[in-house]
Amino acid sequence: MALVFEPQPIPTLAVAGSEDRIPVRRIFCIGRNYAAHAREMGKDPDRDPPFFFLKPADAVVEDGATVPYPPQTGNFHYEAELVAVIGTGGRDIPEERALDHVWGYAVGNDLTRRDLQLKAREQGRPWDLGKGFDQSAPIAPVHPVAKVGHPSKGSIRLTVNGEVKQDADLAELIWSVPEMISILSHSMALLPGDVIMTGTPAGVGPLVEGDVCVVSIDGLGDLTTTIGPRQ
Repeated sequence: MALVFEPQPIPTLAVAGSEDRIPVRRIFCIGRNYAAHAREMGKDPDRDPPFFFLKPADAVVEDGATVPYPPQTGNFHYEAELVAVIGTGGRDIPEERALDHVWGYAVGNDLTRRDLQLKAREQGRPWDLGKGFDQSAPIAPVHPVAKVGHPSKGSIRLTVNGEVKQDADLAELIWSVPEMISILSHSMALLPGDVIMTGTPAGVGPLVEGDVCVVSIDGLGDLTTTIGPRQ
């Protein structure tokens, strides 16, 4: 058997303090996982069952990269997020064992074409075009659990051109990392290289060409993204 086309390169994430790379399989994202953000999006923050959406693996962007302002939007938003990377696969993972499956953590930014997302929401349609576009998942180098443990509290902050826009604590997550892993694994098998973006705090807002966006999480460092000219 021969491939009709040459396969695209496997998307990878950097590893902090190492030349090694992590192959990315899937990027799961959870919606409205901080109560204040749920309220600012006009939704009830009660602990209803969580919902997830996906970004393509090749949406990954390196720390320090310039991301072009994407097409078909006039309302391009930042969303600071803690990222968990699965290193050991599993299905039907119990919550109390879920953290055993995490290889490491990173700082992420769930870039969003908000106008497309909201229009899709109003029409009861999927969010894919609002969330899963090219270069929509900047993620900083991943820190191994062996070095940083499992962060469950600590500052998560985002600035645009030095001005603080989001400022919260990881302890404010509605659904914890172990809960998210367990819930996802009861729907489908998780495998090494699956990435989970764990939700954003309140304060989301627009980015424009030339903006420098920095996401910071205690113990995990910074993720810097510059917004380039419109595509």
